[in-house]
Amino acid sequence: MSKVDFEPQHSRLFIPNFLSLNECRELEFIHKSSSTVGYRPNVFSTTLSHLIATNSSHLVIPFIPIRERLKDRLEEFFKCEYELVIEFTGLISWSKGASIGWHSDDNRPYLKQRHFSAVCYLNSYGKDFSGGIFHFQDGEPKSIMPKAGDVVMYTADDHNIHSVDEITEGERLTVALWFSRDGSHDEDKKLISLLSQHLLHKNVADSYLPLPASGNMYWFSHGQASDCQIGFNICWARLHVLGYDIYISQDSGGDSDVSDLLVVHFYCWQGSALLDKVSNTDSKVVKVTDVQREKISGLNSVLSNDDDFASKVFCNMLSEENRSICFDWSGILAAVAAWEDYALNISQQIHLQFPYWKIHESIYNLQLDEQCSTNKR
Repeated sequence: MSKVDFEPQHSRLFIPNFLSLNECRELEFIHKSSSTVGYRPNVFSTTLSHLIATNSSHLVIPFIPIRERLKDRLEEFFKCEYELVIEFTGLISWSKGASIGWHSDDNRPYLKQRHFSAVCYLNSYGKDFSGGIFHFQDGEPKSIMPKAGDVVMYTADDHNIHSVDEITEGERLTVALWFSRDGSHDEDKKLISLLSQHLLHKNVADSYLPLPASGNMYWFSHGQASDCQIGFNICWARLHVLGYDIYISQDSGGDSDVSDLLVVHFYCWQGSALLDKVSNTDSKVVKVTDVQREKISGLNSVLSNDDDFASKVFCNMLSEENRSICFDWSGILAAVAAWEDYALNISQQIHLQFPYWKIHESIYNLQLDEQCSTNKR
């Protein structure tokens, strides 16, 4: 069915509180520990294919129930049950300076296969960022002030020409899904092919730590930063704005450890739940020598060439004193242990579910109890 054959009674749907706060926080954790430079200036992205390519296939699992719920709700509202495939799933964040003018999601020739779009907001206007209000050119709702958990779905055509105001502070985070009636653009078939290559020689007990992508995927250069003539590594800049400095020991051979980034953001996500599990008596003070301080300063100058610029791009709406995290060794150790449990759980899920995905050429959620009983038979 072509687009001209389809004329929906309603062209858009807004649903408040579609995602839980914890779902938002989990996807935020994945994005901030995995994102790379995006498709336009001041935009950063995390796609499912990128997660698979960097040894993080298990991080696909949290997306699956969200994708299914979105697709079911969209097909129900637009009366097109069992007609759509998911063309794209990705986490997209817009930092200070990012904006987009009036357009529709199919206004380029190579996007004519796109029929519907869904945007889930993972953080909130006025709390986590300023600017970034979503506007439709006409119809209702006319404007949407993003709030964590809210979703907007709409037809990707001239009924829904839209724009997004420039981000003036903080970082606006969404999960975006695009849908098509053209099965040749089914994202799942491509992802299953990638998963086949990745999981073929990977044991469930193997490392859950991501492999770094090529350096230019993480380097936010002056070419993307309008009038700024410097750049920085976005992974380490995210740590810097949280109040952490970077130290790479001699034993590491000078190589940065991407696990540091992941554990810190996992710690930020789980926060109070982790601290409830540890005793204050476990806290230790980590002293840094003068030589180490000098190395940290040198590394910061290399990995984040301009501290102020990094903060301007990534800082949130909190006050300066609240934005820094007080280092607590017991909390970090708890985060490492909790991360291992979390990663093992979702790694087991993907290994159990993948054979079913491969048979059906579709990524969907199965109950583990059902799978385990089937495997036993």
